Amino acid sequence: MTPSVSASLAVDLRVQPVDGVLDRVERSFQVRLERDTVVRKRRSLGARTDRDTWVRVERRLLDKIGGQGWNGTECVARLEGIAQPEWHGCIVWRDADEPVMWRADETELLPGSPVGTAVLSKDPKLSDEWWQAFNSSLNALAAQHTARVATPDTVTIAQSIVTESIRSVFPGDFDTKVEEWVPAHADLNWANMTAPAFCLFDWEDWGNAPRGLDSASLWGSSLAVPALADRLWQERRCDFESRDGKLMTLFVCSKILGPHAHPEDPRLEPARRMTKQVVAELQTG
Repeated sequence: MTPSVSASLAVDLRVQPVDGVLDRVERSFQVRLERDTVVRKRRSLGARTDRDTWVRVERRLLDKIGGQGWNGTECVARLEGIAQPEWHGCIVWRDADEPVMWRADETELLPGSPVGTAVLSKDPKLSDEWWQAFNSSLNALAAQHTARVATPDTVTIAQSIVTESIRSVFPGDFDTKVEEWVPAHADLNWANMTAPAFCLFDWEDWGNAPRGLDSASLWGSSLAVPALADRLWQERRCDFESRDGKLMTLFVCSKILGPHAHPEDPRLEPARRMTKQVVAELQTG
């Protein structure tokens, strides 16, 4: 039996009882989850199994499951040239008490530990080999073709959302129209990649997005570590110097500098400096 909570309340799986969910996953996959390895996030869970695989479980409201479904991990498994865990299978069920669906995907184990939390506060000291694998995977992803549309934070990205987000923080005389849409991970942060061996995981939101979304998102997660943010900018220079990459830089910074900005966020000042430069370039370009 899955846990029942009023759909009007925000459910956080970091604190919500989840034993019933994990029990159901074990029965369906005919596997034992090693409960001492369980990783709990706001809307997902993960655990190692007794057959040396990993199971990720996600809870999603029905109105957050669009026409393309929410089978990102399954769909990305067919793509070549991307360092990702091999996908084995999945189970999906509808909650008996809420307008919610649950999905569990079983994959091979990650080749390393997550680089860190979503937003880093210290340099992870990544190797040149790591950066090469990172670039190779992002370039291979952007070269794919898909009908999927990215859903960062479970919201389908669209031109209207890009324009609204940018204009809400950066008014100015420049065009916000995106020219190039390419496949993107759409949740690229330091908690979704491994080191010392590079691997990219948590693919539930991938799909077409403005060019540069992934690079800008990761850059925004790196601003508290200037050397890391600078290295990322150099590695993904082709994205950041493109017109769409500049728009995505503003898009990401609108979330950092917007009305919900924390006054002590160390990313505020570097974000302000960069956005001033980017706005000027867009206005004169």
